[in-house]
Amino acid sequence: MRTLLRLKRLMPEVQWIMWQNRSCSDSSIRSLESNTSILKHLTSKITATGPISVAEYMREALTNPVGGYYVKKDDMLGAGGDFITSPEISQIFGELLGVWCISEWMAAGKSSIFQLVELGPGRGSLASDILRVFSQLKAVLGETDISVHLVEVSPKLGQFQAECLTGDKTQTCNDDQPAYRSGTTRTGLPIYWYRRIEDVPRGFSVFLAHEFFDALPIHKFQNDESREHVEVCPEGGVIVQKLASRIAEDGGAALIVDYGHDGTKTDTLRGFKGHQLHNVLEAPGMADLTADVDFSYLRKMTGNEVTCLGPITQRSFLKNMGIDSRLQVLLRSCHDSSTRAQLLHSYDMLINPEKMGHRFQFFSVLNRGRLAQYKGMQKSTAPLPVAGFAELNVE
Repeated sequence: MRTLLRLKRLMPEVQWIMWQNRSCSDSSIRSLESNTSILKHLTSKITATGPISVAEYMREALTNPVGGYYVKKDDMLGAGGDFITSPEISQIFGELLGVWCISEWMAAGKSSIFQLVELGPGRGSLASDILRVFSQLKAVLGETDISVHLVEVSPKLGQFQAECLTGDKTQTCNDDQPAYRSGTTRTGLPIYWYRRIEDVPRGFSVFLAHEFFDALPIHKFQNDESREHVEVCPEGGVIVQKLASRIAEDGGAALIVDYGHDGTKTDTLRGFKGHQLHNVLEAPGMADLTADVDFSYLRKMTGNEVTCLGPITQRSFLKNMGIDSRLQVLLRSCHDSSTRAQLLHSYDMLINPEKMGHRFQFFSVLNRGRLAQYKGMQKSTAPLPVAGFAELNVE
């Protein structure tokens, strides 16, 4: 038994074809069939119903409730896992994003309701660092009604988030409620978990999506003559449309951080296992699958009711947010040589163009009135620049 990715011109989507190789022995077939539960499931599905799309393969491999990567994998994140994210590398990353969230809340007129919404929060490290900034800036936030809303489909990751953000002091919600879990953060804020963006309450919200869109299923096309690839992520388009609609109607902003490009790349689907590139067809459910985000496509899908900024490199964004100044503050308060070395190493990982500095891109969706004068603003006052997307000037 072998697998083949067969691409046909003008077909609606790329198809996965499984066929019997006459040269295979019965023992090799039995060995394949005894592989992972996802592989068995995919083999049975293709045998019964025929070819499946690349998008369906990704969906099964990543989120199948029985053996999907994000459902069953315990050690996907960190040095001992398959990949590591910026929030896991340094607290500075999350702190600067926390400042960005508050900056956008202030620039939009300081709404009395402030919902922090994160899509795919990983282990909760980013939210934890952001909430620490919120706690430190209580005087700025005043009596604002702040709440935290996490959109997470993985039970295992949801458990990690609960432990990180609340000390696992959460409770399961009734089936008739939008959230499936709720609790109180270590900093005293109400926190809720949802499976869908639509279930998050309406109101002024700052949405964060860090390494979220790159894991959404893509459809993949190839022209037989030119061999050129085209990747499309309809699910990502639908999600960014929902974000844009809410931002246009309720106010707020979205910050999307991911591997990506502005319509310049075509063949980016890949797998990661143990921090190494991994064959996407090998051991489905045991490795992370990812594809670069096409920010030009997301921009088109947002429509005309919002304003988009970016993408710009992670290096530029963090420099504009003042990462150098924050690093110096931490270094001055640090008297341990090993900790200083770790701070410098993590800083280099985040902004070095050969590492994460140019690999990750920042893209923002804003209310269309954000860059215009809002109600109550003096006519002589210009709107505040969007933090991170404008060069930081330190007097």
